Amino acid sequence: MSEKTVLHTLERGLQVLEAVAVADGAATAKVLSRQLGIKLGTCYHLLRTLLASGYVVRLPGGRYDVGHRAASLNRHLQRRSGPSPELTVILTRLHNRTHETSYISGWYHGTLTLQHYISGLHTVSVGNLDVGYTGHMHARASCKAVLAFLPEEQVAAMFKGVELAAVTPHTIVDYDHLTVELARARRQGYAVDREEFSEGVCCVSAPFFDETGSPTGAFTVSVPTARFHVRQVTLTMAVREAASMATGFLRAGHLAVLPAERGKSPGHRDAS
Repeated sequence: MSEKTVLHTLERGLQVLEAVAVADGAATAKVLSRQLGIKLGTCYHLLRTLLASGYVVRLPGGRYDVGHRAASLNRHLQRRSGPSPELTVILTRLHNRTHETSYISGWYHGTLTLQHYISGLHTVSVGNLDVGYTGHMHARASCKAVLAFLPEEQVAAMFKGVELAAVTPHTIVDYDHLTVELARARRQGYAVDREEFSEGVCCVSAPFFDETGSPTGAFTVSVPTARFHVRQVTLTMAVREAASMATGFLRAGHLAVLPAERGKSPGHRDAS
């Protein structure tokens, strides 16, 4: 069998699996055959293959639904792109404390991805920021909070000699200036974005750490600049509490409300 034929067969199998998932337990071979333009015999063959592999299950009445193998793929995707339920609970607490737009981002394979957010009572428009966003790491408070606790050689490999785009007139575009900013974030345990990503909006962010002390994500709140000047201390305490709770969960496996930390962040590495 040629490579082209194998790939075409795989593509049809994936189309069937996707259609089964969309149908939510109502898909039959005849419906799938008509919907996808696949011969009925071929459709049955693909369904038998998916059934044998655990990607679909057969229900009464000749209907099909997704199986445990497909569900495991979804769980893997959630682990990569979305926060765990426990971290989402912490995000909700952060939002309830601040009533501001609150975010959680995760560090994965060398980039920080916005995973989830809860809008504040007074919605703040922050550029094109949305779930899945990974861009402009030098301009976002969440990214600076995580970058501050990475080995310096990793940060240099990402940014040294690379043009840093001026997202706003306030964006740091000089690598040396960025390293000074990261050093400050490392000392104080949180990072601030003062209109560097979106004009008129400031953000404060604190990182959380896994059991090895490596940063694995950050909690952030964003507010209009005028309100940030009034609430900076309160907002900083809130994101640091959220980060401390997340670190505790990742290390101990359970959630606990911790006293607000006034010293260094968990997992903090002294600058040498």
